[in-house]
Amino acid sequence: MRRALVTGVTGQDGSYLCELLVARGYEVHGLVRRPPVAGPTPVQLHVGDLGDVQGLTRLVAAVDPHEVYHLAAQSDVGRSFEQPELTQATNATGTAHLLEALDNAAPGARFLLASTAAMFASSPHPQDEDAPVDPRSPYGASKAAAHRATTLARESRGRFAVAAILFNHESPRRAGTVVTRRIARAAARIEAGATDPLELGRLGSVRDWGWAPEYVEAMWRMLQADTPADLVLATGEGHTVAEFCAAAFAHAGLEWTDHVLHDAALDRPVPDDSLIGDPARARSTIGWQARTRALEVARLMVDAEREALERPRR
Repeated sequence: MRRALVTGVTGQDGSYLCELLVARGYEVHGLVRRPPVAGPTPVQLHVGDLGDVQGLTRLVAAVDPHEVYHLAAQSDVGRSFEQPELTQATNATGTAHLLEALDNAAPGARFLLASTAAMFASSPHPQDEDAPVDPRSPYGASKAAAHRATTLARESRGRFAVAAILFNHESPRRAGTVVTRRIARAAARIEAGATDPLELGRLGSVRDWGWAPEYVEAMWRMLQADTPADLVLATGEGHTVAEFCAAAFAHAGLEWTDHVLHDAALDRPVPDDSLIGDPARARSTIGWQARTRALEVARLMVDAEREALERPRR
Protein backbone atom coordinates (compact mmCIF):
# COMPACT_ATOMS: atom_id res chain seq x y z
CA MET A 1 0.00 0.00 0.00
CA ARG A 2 1.33 3.41 -0.96
CA ARG A 3 1.61 5.99 1.80
CA ALA A 4 1.00 9.71 1.40
CA LEU A 5 1.67 12.57 3.78
CA VAL A 6 -0.53 15.63 3.28
CA THR A 7 -0.15 19.03 4.95
CA GLY A 8 -3.12 21.38 5.02
CA VAL A 9 -5.57 18.49 5.36
CA THR A 10 -8.29 20.65 6.91
CA GLY A 11 -8.39 23.10 4.00
CA GLN A 12 -10.38 22.93 0.80
CA ASP A 13 -7.72 21.20 -1.29
CA GLY A 14 -6.45 19.00 1.50
CA SER A 15 -9.88 17.56 2.23
CA TYR A 16 -10.59 16.77 -1.42
CA LEU A 17 -7.10 15.34 -1.94
CA CYS A 18 -7.35 13.07 1.09
CA GLU A 19 -10.68 11.73 -0.17
CA LEU A 20 -9.14 11.03 -3.57
CA LEU A 21 -6.11 9.26 -2.07
CA VAL A 22 -8.21 7.13 0.29
CA ALA A 23 -10.47 6.14 -2.63
CA ARG A 24 -7.37 5.05 -4.55
CA GLY A 25 -6.16 2.80 -1.79
CA TYR A 26 -3.52 4.95 -0.14
CA GLU A 27 -2.64 4.97 3.52
CA VAL A 28 -3.04 8.69 4.16
CA HIS A 29 -1.35 10.68 6.90
CA GLY A 30 -2.14 14.32 7.61
CA LEU A 31 -0.17 17.00 9.43
CA VAL A 32 -2.26 19.25 11.69
CA ARG A 33 -1.23 22.07 14.03
CA ARG A 34 -3.34 21.01 17.00
CA PRO A 35 -4.98 17.80 18.21
CA PRO A 36 -8.06 16.92 16.13
CA VAL A 37 -11.51 17.11 17.66
CA ALA A 38 -13.24 14.95 15.03
CA GLY A 39 -14.01 11.28 15.42
CA PRO A 40 -12.45 8.36 13.57
CA THR A 41 -11.26 9.11 10.06
CA PRO A 42 -9.50 7.12 7.33
CA VAL A 43 -6.77 9.78 7.48
CA GLN A 44 -4.22 9.29 10.27
CA LEU A 45 -3.62 12.74 11.76
CA HIS A 46 -0.36 13.85 13.35
CA VAL A 47 0.21 17.05 15.31
CA GLY A 48 3.24 18.95 14.05
CA ASP A 49 4.75 22.33 13.33
CA LEU A 50 6.33 23.45 10.06
CA GLY A 51 8.69 25.55 12.16
CA ASP A 52 10.20 22.46 13.83
CA VAL A 53 12.62 20.63 11.53
CA GLN A 54 13.47 17.96 14.08
CA GLY A 55 9.83 17.24 14.77
CA LEU A 56 9.08 17.07 11.06
CA THR A 57 12.01 14.70 10.58
CA ARG A 58 10.66 12.37 13.26
CA LEU A 59 7.21 12.45 11.67
CA VAL A 60 8.54 11.75 8.19
CA ALA A 61 10.65 8.87 9.51
CA ALA A 62 7.60 7.37 11.24
CA VAL A 63 5.30 7.69 8.22
CA ASP A 64 7.94 6.85 5.58
CA PRO A 65 5.79 8.32 2.78
CA HIS A 66 6.04 7.54 -0.92
CA GLU A 67 4.38 10.86 -1.76
CA VAL A 68 4.20 14.20 0.07
CA TYR A 69 1.64 16.86 -0.81
CA HIS A 70 2.48 20.19 0.81
CA LEU A 71 -0.72 22.25 0.76
CA ALA A 72 -0.47 24.04 4.12
CA ALA A 73 -0.08 27.80 3.83
CA GLN A 74 -1.13 31.18 5.13
CA SER A 75 -3.14 31.88 1.99
CA ASP A 76 -5.15 34.98 2.91
CA VAL A 77 -3.71 37.68 0.65
CA GLY A 78 -5.21 40.54 2.67
CA ARG A 79 -3.86 39.11 5.91
CA SER A 80 -0.42 38.81 4.33
CA PHE A 81 -0.20 42.61 4.15
CA GLU A 82 -1.00 42.79 7.87
CA GLN A 83 1.28 39.90 8.88
CA PRO A 84 4.06 39.62 6.29
CA GLU A 85 6.55 38.00 8.68
CA LEU A 86 4.13 35.25 9.69
CA THR A 87 3.24 34.69 6.04
CA GLN A 88 6.91 34.34 5.08
CA ALA A 89 7.65 32.01 7.98
CA THR A 90 4.69 29.75 7.25
CA ASN A 91 4.90 29.60 3.49
CA ALA A 92 8.58 29.96 2.60
CA THR A 93 10.46 28.81 5.69
CA GLY A 94 7.92 26.07 6.40
CA THR A 95 8.43 24.63 2.93
CA ALA A 96 12.21 24.70 3.35
CA HIS A 97 11.85 22.90 6.68
CA LEU A 98 9.66 20.17 5.22
CA LEU A 99 12.09 19.61 2.34
CA GLU A 100 14.95 19.39 4.85
CA ALA A 101 13.01 16.81 6.86
CA LEU A 102 12.48 14.77 3.70
CA ASP A 103 16.21 14.94 2.94
CA ASN A 104 16.87 13.68 6.46
CA ALA A 105 14.34 10.86 6.62
CA ALA A 106 12.72 10.10 3.22
CA PRO A 107 15.11 10.97 0.38
CA GLY A 108 13.13 8.92 -2.12
CA ALA A 109 9.71 10.45 -1.42
CA ARG A 110 8.08 12.42 -4.21
CA PHE A 111 7.12 15.98 -3.23
CA LEU A 112 4.45 18.37 -4.52
CA LEU A 113 4.10 22.00 -3.49
CA ALA A 114 0.81 23.80 -3.91
CA SER A 115 2.25 26.89 -5.57
CA THR A 116 0.20 29.85 -6.77
CA ALA A 117 -0.51 32.15 -9.67
CA ALA A 118 -0.16 35.04 -7.21
CA MET A 119 3.56 35.03 -7.91
CA PHE A 120 2.71 36.17 -11.48
CA ALA A 121 0.45 39.02 -10.34
CA SER A 122 1.75 41.72 -12.68
CA SER A 123 2.96 39.50 -15.54
CA PRO A 124 1.20 39.62 -18.93
CA HIS A 125 -1.48 36.97 -19.39
CA PRO A 126 -2.11 34.21 -20.14
CA GLN A 127 0.57 33.06 -17.74
CA ASP A 128 2.37 29.78 -18.32
CA GLU A 129 5.16 28.06 -16.42
CA ASP A 130 7.74 30.49 -17.81
CA ALA A 131 5.89 33.72 -16.97
CA PRO A 132 7.99 36.30 -15.11
CA VAL A 133 7.76 36.01 -11.35
CA ASP A 134 6.61 39.41 -10.10
CA PRO A 135 4.36 39.12 -7.03
CA ARG A 136 2.38 42.06 -5.71
CA SER A 137 1.63 40.85 -2.20
CA PRO A 138 3.58 39.37 0.71
CA TYR A 139 1.61 36.17 0.08
CA GLY A 140 2.75 35.98 -3.53
CA ALA A 141 6.34 36.73 -2.53
CA SER A 142 6.35 34.02 0.14
CA LYS A 143 4.96 31.43 -2.25
CA ALA A 144 7.48 32.43 -4.92
CA ALA A 145 10.22 31.63 -2.39
CA ALA A 146 8.59 28.28 -1.58
CA HIS A 147 8.33 27.55 -5.31
CA ARG A 148 12.03 28.28 -5.76
CA ALA A 149 12.93 26.01 -2.84
CA THR A 150 11.02 23.23 -4.58
CA THR A 151 12.75 23.68 -7.92
CA LEU A 152 16.13 23.82 -6.16
CA ALA A 153 15.38 20.50 -4.45
CA ARG A 154 14.82 19.02 -7.89
CA GLU A 155 17.71 20.69 -9.68
CA SER A 156 20.41 20.53 -7.01
CA ARG A 157 19.51 17.43 -5.01
CA GLY A 158 17.80 15.26 -7.62
CA ARG A 159 14.53 14.94 -5.73
CA PHE A 160 11.30 14.29 -7.58
CA ALA A 161 9.87 17.65 -6.51
CA VAL A 162 7.23 19.58 -8.42
CA ALA A 163 5.17 22.73 -8.01
CA ALA A 164 1.51 22.83 -9.00
CA ILE A 165 1.01 26.47 -10.04
CA LEU A 166 -2.59 26.83 -8.98
CA PHE A 167 -4.87 29.47 -10.40
CA ASN A 168 -8.06 30.18 -8.46
CA HIS A 169 -10.12 27.06 -7.82
CA GLU A 170 -13.29 27.05 -5.80
CA SER A 171 -15.82 24.83 -4.08
CA PRO A 172 -18.34 24.91 -1.22
CA ARG A 173 -15.38 24.10 1.05
CA ARG A 174 -13.73 27.45 0.39
CA ALA A 175 -13.21 29.58 3.49
CA GLY A 176 -16.14 31.87 4.21
CA THR A 177 -14.00 34.98 3.79
CA VAL A 178 -13.08 34.20 0.17
CA VAL A 179 -14.91 36.34 -2.37
CA THR A 180 -16.52 33.44 -4.27
CA ARG A 181 -18.02 31.98 -1.09
CA ARG A 182 -19.22 35.41 -0.01
CA ILE A 183 -20.92 35.93 -3.38
CA ALA A 184 -22.58 32.51 -3.45
CA ARG A 185 -23.72 32.78 0.16
CA ALA A 186 -25.18 36.26 -0.38
CA ALA A 187 -27.08 35.15 -3.49
CA ALA A 188 -28.62 32.20 -1.67
CA ARG A 189 -29.52 34.23 1.41
CA ILE A 190 -31.06 37.10 -0.53
CA GLU A 191 -33.05 34.58 -2.59
CA ALA A 192 -34.31 33.22 0.74
CA GLY A 193 -35.40 36.67 1.92
CA ALA A 194 -32.36 38.43 3.38
CA THR A 195 -32.06 42.12 2.55
CA ASP A 196 -28.50 43.08 3.49
CA PRO A 197 -26.43 44.06 0.44
CA LEU A 198 -23.10 42.41 -0.36
CA GLU A 199 -20.12 44.75 -0.16
CA LEU A 200 -17.07 43.83 -2.24
CA GLY A 201 -13.73 45.28 -3.26
CA ARG A 202 -12.66 45.74 -6.89
CA LEU A 203 -15.36 44.30 -9.14
CA GLY A 204 -13.16 44.49 -12.22
CA SER A 205 -10.44 42.14 -10.96
CA VAL A 206 -10.00 39.26 -13.42
CA ARG A 207 -9.46 35.69 -12.26
CA ASP A 208 -9.28 32.23 -13.79
CA TRP A 209 -11.69 30.24 -11.60
CA GLY A 210 -11.92 26.46 -11.73
CA TRP A 211 -13.43 23.64 -9.67
CA ALA A 212 -11.24 22.42 -6.78
CA PRO A 213 -11.91 18.65 -6.97
CA GLU A 214 -10.57 18.64 -10.52
CA TYR A 215 -7.38 20.40 -9.42
CA VAL A 216 -6.47 17.86 -6.75
CA GLU A 217 -6.79 15.15 -9.41
CA ALA A 218 -4.14 17.05 -11.37
CA MET A 219 -1.89 17.23 -8.30
CA TRP A 220 -2.06 13.46 -7.94
CA ARG A 221 -1.27 12.97 -11.62
CA MET A 222 1.78 15.20 -11.30
CA LEU A 223 3.34 12.80 -8.80
CA GLN A 224 2.60 9.78 -11.01
CA ALA A 225 4.50 11.19 -13.99
CA ASP A 226 7.75 9.66 -15.22
CA THR A 227 9.53 13.01 -15.15
CA PRO A 228 9.06 15.81 -12.60
CA ALA A 229 7.71 19.06 -14.02
CA ASP A 230 6.11 22.21 -12.63
CA LEU A 231 2.70 22.77 -14.22
CA VAL A 232 0.12 25.53 -14.43
CA LEU A 233 -3.33 24.29 -13.38
CA ALA A 234 -6.01 26.60 -14.76
CA THR A 235 -9.03 26.73 -17.06
CA GLY A 236 -7.46 29.24 -19.44
CA GLU A 237 -10.46 31.57 -19.16
CA GLY A 238 -10.68 34.84 -17.24
CA HIS A 239 -13.75 36.47 -15.72
CA THR A 240 -14.24 39.55 -13.59
CA VAL A 241 -15.63 39.51 -10.09
CA ALA A 242 -18.66 41.30 -11.54
CA GLU A 243 -19.23 38.46 -14.03
CA PHE A 244 -19.01 35.90 -11.23
CA CYS A 245 -21.57 37.94 -9.29
CA ALA A 246 -23.87 38.11 -12.30
CA ALA A 247 -23.80 34.33 -12.78
CA ALA A 248 -24.38 33.57 -9.11
CA PHE A 249 -27.23 36.03 -8.62
CA ALA A 250 -28.87 35.10 -11.93
CA HIS A 251 -28.89 31.47 -10.77
CA ALA A 252 -30.86 32.72 -7.77
CA GLY A 253 -33.25 34.68 -10.00
CA LEU A 254 -31.76 38.03 -8.98
CA GLU A 255 -30.13 41.02 -10.65
CA TRP A 256 -26.74 41.34 -9.02
CA THR A 257 -26.50 45.12 -9.40
CA ASP A 258 -29.51 45.48 -7.09
CA HIS A 259 -27.66 43.74 -4.24
CA VAL A 260 -23.90 44.27 -4.63
CA LEU A 261 -22.03 47.42 -3.64
CA HIS A 262 -18.42 48.40 -4.18
CA ASP A 263 -16.62 49.34 -0.97
CA ALA A 264 -13.25 50.95 -1.67
CA ALA A 265 -12.15 50.09 1.86
CA LEU A 266 -12.10 46.43 0.79
CA ASP A 267 -9.72 47.04 -2.12
CA ARG A 268 -6.30 45.49 -1.61
CA PRO A 269 -3.43 47.88 -0.85
CA VAL A 270 -1.73 47.03 -4.16
CA PRO A 271 -4.01 46.63 -7.20
CA ASP A 272 -3.57 43.27 -8.86
CA ASP A 273 -3.72 42.60 -12.56
CA SER A 274 -5.40 39.83 -14.51
CA LEU A 275 -4.58 36.25 -13.56
CA ILE A 276 -5.38 33.89 -16.44
CA GLY A 277 -3.46 30.65 -16.82
CA ASP A 278 -2.23 28.73 -19.85
CA PRO A 279 -2.74 25.04 -19.01
CA ALA A 280 -1.37 23.68 -22.31
CA ARG A 281 1.58 21.92 -20.68
CA ALA A 282 -0.66 20.14 -18.17
CA ARG A 283 -2.78 18.85 -21.05
CA SER A 284 0.22 17.56 -22.96
CA THR A 285 2.18 16.06 -20.05
CA ILE A 286 -0.38 14.59 -17.64
CA GLY A 287 -3.50 14.61 -19.82
CA TRP A 288 -5.36 16.97 -17.50
CA GLN A 289 -7.87 19.61 -18.51
CA ALA A 290 -10.27 21.61 -16.37
CA ARG A 291 -13.88 20.70 -17.19
CA THR A 292 -15.85 23.11 -14.99
CA ARG A 293 -15.57 26.80 -15.88
CA ALA A 294 -16.08 29.89 -13.76
CA LEU A 295 -19.75 30.61 -14.40
CA GLU A 296 -20.72 26.99 -13.75
CA VAL A 297 -18.60 27.11 -10.59
CA ALA A 298 -20.69 30.09 -9.46
CA ARG A 299 -23.92 28.16 -10.00
CA LEU A 300 -22.64 25.06 -8.19
CA MET A 301 -21.60 27.15 -5.21
CA VAL A 302 -25.01 28.83 -5.00
CA ASP A 303 -26.64 25.39 -5.05
CA ALA A 304 -24.44 24.32 -2.14
CA GLU A 305 -25.31 27.45 -0.15
CA ARG A 306 -29.02 26.80 -0.76
CA GLU A 307 -28.64 23.29 0.61
CA ALA A 308 -26.79 24.63 3.65
CA LEU A 309 -29.64 27.05 4.36
CA GLU A 310 -32.19 24.26 4.10
CA ARG A 311 -30.38 21.93 6.52
CA PRO A 312 -31.79 22.07 10.05
CA ARG A 313 -29.48 23.72 12.56
CA ARG A 314 -28.26 21.58 15.41
